[in-house]
Amino acid sequence: MNPPELAQIAPLEFFNIVWLKLPLLSAVFVGSPWILYQVWRFIAPGLYKRERRWAGPFVLCSAGLFILGGLFAYFVVFRFALVFLLGLGIGNHVRPVVSVESYFNVFVNVTLGCGIVFELPVLMFFLALLRIVSSGFLLRNIRYGILALFALAAIVTPTPDVFNMVLFAMPMVALFFVGILAVYLLELNREQRKFPWGKLLVYLIPALAAIAALMYYLRFKYGYHFAPQFPWFVR
Repeated sequence: MNPPELAQIAPLEFFNIVWLKLPLLSAVFVGSPWILYQVWRFIAPGLYKRERRWAGPFVLCSAGLFILGGLFAYFVVFRFALVFLLGLGIGNHVRPVVSVESYFNVFVNVTLGCGIVFELPVLMFFLALLRIVSSGFLLRNIRYGILALFALAAIVTPTPDVFNMVLFAMPMVALFFVGILAVYLLELNREQRKFPWGKLLVYLIPALAAIAALMYYLRFKYGYHFAPQFPWFVR
C-alpha cells in the first residue's frame, strides 16, 4: 500500500513541523549522550566511589538504547502501525486524509515512547545498583513483570488495537530479560564470582536448537524465508 499524501491544514503548519519541531526532536536523539551524562552527574554524588566508574558504560548504554528505541520506532513500529491503521479505512472504501501536524504528533509520541521504554535495562541496573531489586527477585516475579510490560505497552501505544500493543510489548519483554542479565552480572561483580558459562550453555544450546528446528520446519513445510525488512522471516 502506498502511503497517502499528507494534508496541510494551516499556513504555518508545515513550517512549524519541518523547520522547528523536527530539528528539536532530532537534537534530543543526537544530543542524548550529553543529556544522559548530565543525568549521571546529578546521580553520581549519591553513589559510592567504586560505583561511579560506571559513568562511561551508563552513558554509552543509555544513549545507545535510546537511539536504538528511536530507530525501532521509525523503521518498525511507526511504519507498520500506520500501514495497519490506514489499511483499515482503505479496506472499507475510506480515503484517508492525514494532516501534517497529526502525523508528526503520532511520530513524536511513538519515537520518544520507544526511546524511553528501551531504557528499561538501565533502570533495572540502577535499581540493583541501589540494592532495591535483585536478579532473584526479578526472576521470582517474572510473570508480574511481563504482565506490567504489556499493560505499559497498552498505555504507550498510540492506538488501542492488539497488533500495535504486541509490537510494542515484544521488544520490551526482550529488554526485561536483558535487564535481568545485567543485574545478575552486577551481583557477580559485587561477590567477585565468575559467570557460569557451563549452566548458560546447558539452557542456551537446546533453546537455539529448538529455534533452528522450528525455522527449518517453517521453511520447508510452509515456505517461510528470510526478508530484508521486518519481520525478516515471512511466508
